[in-house]
Amino acid sequence: MNYQETLEWMFAQLPMYQRKGKDAYSGKLDGIRHLAAYLGNPHFKFKSIHVAGTNGKGSSSHMLASILQEAGYTVGLYTSPHLKDFRERIRINGRPASKQFVIGFVRRHLDYLKHHKLSFFEMTVGMAFDYFAKKKVDIAIIEVGLGGRLDSTNIITPEVCLITNIGMDHMDLLGDTLPKIAREKAGIMKPNVPVVIGEFHEETAAVFEEVASEVGAPLYFARDNKEPIHYETDLLGDYQKFNIAGVIAVLRHLRGYSVSRTHIKSGLNAIVENTGLLGRWQVLQESPKVIFDVGHNQEGIALIMKQLSKETYTRLHMVLGFVKEKDLQAILPLFPGKAKYFFARPQIPRGLSAEELQKAAAQHDLRGEVYTSVQEAYRAALMHANKDDLVFVGGSNFTVAEVL
Repeated sequence: MNYQETLEWMFAQLPMYQRKGKDAYSGKLDGIRHLAAYLGNPHFKFKSIHVAGTNGKGSSSHMLASILQEAGYTVGLYTSPHLKDFRERIRINGRPASKQFVIGFVRRHLDYLKHHKLSFFEMTVGMAFDYFAKKKVDIAIIEVGLGGRLDSTNIITPEVCLITNIGMDHMDLLGDTLPKIAREKAGIMKPNVPVVIGEFHEETAAVFEEVASEVGAPLYFARDNKEPIHYETDLLGDYQKFNIAGVIAVLRHLRGYSVSRTHIKSGLNAIVENTGLLGRWQVLQESPKVIFDVGHNQEGIALIMKQLSKETYTRLHMVLGFVKEKDLQAILPLFPGKAKYFFARPQIPRGLSAEELQKAAAQHDLRGEVYTSVQEAYRAALMHANKDDLVFVGGSNFTVAEVL
């Protein structure tokens, strides 16, 4: 198989949560543990930082990678989902794994993968761990895919854990209250491994304290840092300040690595260049101004709308597409009523129909037209926009991916 055929086989044979939803969620670690043992337990051969959270875990992972790269280390970075190319998930010093590695991994282990019927995510995590071990990275930043306790990445014993924040997302799998979700994410805690909580919430702090005590993990809240933090970042959006606070706290508890303030400053200002991060308050053009953001849950969209309120424009055009399981009754009231909306369905099995989205939006006085694809909706928004207008594209990773 060539690269494209390899990816098609992976997507077709092994279900992935991002495409199929909870039907692809195995909810256990047996598969990844067996795969890791088959591969020679590659996750024992490199050091790591484990990053979980509802929002900000992707940005925080890229921040950590960029800073450690600036400090001179060879840094693996595992994230999900990808926007344009599968290989975005597996990088070393910002460079994605080669197509030949992806092809070769699947080819070498095809019989095993078929026989054990691993999930897409289990297979991809195994591939990433194998890659980082073979390339002998100094450290790898490992982003949790979903939840924490039963996530396939949770076979590692990291140097430090980071939990960025807790919000109401994936409630069908993780629980319907913040404490329940917090307990799932706290499942990445390990004995004697420091864990940093990026954002403090009264409702979840007690859960983290309880689990940390049970496990024997030293617990730190980023807000307890008394040292002023005045770092800037090339990632736009005021909400990044929360991520920076958590990242600084993680570096403070990372032993055996020499990271200076200069490394932190330069790393935070070169995240996109160093890691290739896409889709976080990304400005594509200035006239009309076009902004993309992959924030897709209630808390993430609330932060995006707060940032959007600071922009200056004549008219606002919103290209929106969601996946089916989103709580539209909680999310849609966050959007501005005066904008013109362009509704479309992301082209994945989980994509919410544009007609259903339009109907739900109308209940909140959000008016707009339905389009047959995200690309068509985006082109229509650009056609309607004058040079002083603003076009925003979001609602889902997949909506953004289709126009980037």
